[in-house]
Amino acid sequence: MFHLRRIFKTNPGMARKVATLAYQEAQIFKDAGQRTDFSVYFNGGTTPAEKDSVVLEWTDASIQSIYRESNDIPEGALQVGREISELTIDHRLEINELLTPDKMLD
Repeated sequence: MFHLRRIFKTNPGMARKVATLAYQEAQIFKDAGQRTDFSVYFNGGTTPAEKDSVVLEWTDASIQSIYRESNDIPEGALQVGREISELTIDHRLEINELLTPDKMLD
């Protein structure tokens, strides 16, 4: 099991808009059965975290590209992704293995 975190650095003042779009895109993937429950959070400058940032987090059993040959990318996901790209300066993906009881050491 993996914990995935996509972090966006938005254009100034666009954090809430990007957060809304990231939520919509993640929901499209979830509705298509390609994503588990997720969380989106943002900072538009009202908290002490990094300003103009958005984070999308979810867990998954495996790491798979949405562009894999066998995947049918859900309708609307690419369009929302393009909108996010227009409003962001950069993004990165952090992937960590989730500690589950079966992986714990004695």
